[in-house]
Amino acid sequence: MSSYNPQDVITHAFMRLRQSGFQLGIGELFAARQAVEGGFGATPEELGQTLKILWCHSPSQQSQFDPIWESLQVYTTTKQPKNIPQKESKPETHLEPEKKHPETPKPLLQDTITEIEPEPELSSLPIRSPFQPAEVEDTSTLQTYYPISRRSMSYRWRYLRRPVGDGPLNVLDINATIEQTTRQGFYLAPVYRRQERNNAHLVLLLDQNGSMIPFHRFTRDLAETATSESSLQREKVDVFYFHNVPAASVYKDLYLTEPIALQTVLSTCDNQTSILIVSDAGAARGYRELKRIRATTNFLFKLKQYSSLIAWLNPMPEERWIGSSAEIIANLVQMYQMDDNGLSNAIDIVRGLLS
Repeated sequence: MSSYNPQDVITHAFMRLRQSGFQLGIGELFAARQAVEGGFGATPEELGQTLKILWCHSPSQQSQFDPIWESLQVYTTTKQPKNIPQKESKPETHLEPEKKHPETPKPLLQDTITEIEPEPELSSLPIRSPFQPAEVEDTSTLQTYYPISRRSMSYRWRYLRRPVGDGPLNVLDINATIEQTTRQGFYLAPVYRRQERNNAHLVLLLDQNGSMIPFHRFTRDLAETATSESSLQREKVDVFYFHNVPAASVYKDLYLTEPIALQTVLSTCDNQTSILIVSDAGAARGYRELKRIRATTNFLFKLKQYSSLIAWLNPMPEERWIGSSAEIIANLVQMYQMDDNGLSNAIDIVRGLLS
């Protein structure tokens, strides 16, 4: 009789592969059993190929499968050797093979398995649940948040003008020419006026580091557009940096390594100087610090002695000011949220159009 039972071989191979680190569950075991019932695995070689297809998902697993399968010594034989115990219902005398050709029979699968451990109950095997990817919340709106665009900054800086006619007489004044011709009764020569230039003086005071780090890109764009993409003269734009509160000194560079006395900066200002401050004023962290409020109050008091054209841009939304130092400071100076409307209003303040 034949000792080859593919269902038993599948069970033993399943346990051996699990001991070797294969991630197999009850689903893989049932799939192999169904394949055998469907006609696959009639021979040990065919069964090995079937199990390799079902249970190996990478070349490395296939290379590990082959020696494990060979170690099981799955072979078929027509008769069982003498040393294998038989069932109680059958006498041993009927199962002894005839020794016509003395040769050592190849060890069966039962010899190998009985030396390892008893077969465990299948009900205790772990069941691997199917993979279900977790739903990921869409955060694309957070990644594209811009308080104000660079193009909008460049456009609004053009409104900061203080024209002064101190250039050469090379601009044709059509209205003056018509008026002169009408008054004289005849045309003699055109009337020219002096060329105008933008004499506005802008001082930018930008908060740096700390809670302002997320807004460094916007403060950088604000300084670059005012210097290079506006009608302002480059030498008429002064950019200085500070941390939290402008104290006795401010800095010429954004790394806060080149200090300059605040009094030196204020000495270059007059009543026509436009001063724009950019800071969250404590609204980013929601703190209300009395020390910061007092220091900012003293700073604004000094500033107003030189110019009244002062505005404050806050990169935090206005509803975030409530309960923070920004709520108090907003009562001391015209403070606006950093967006298109806020920048327009701030420029109107520093132009002297609003009070």
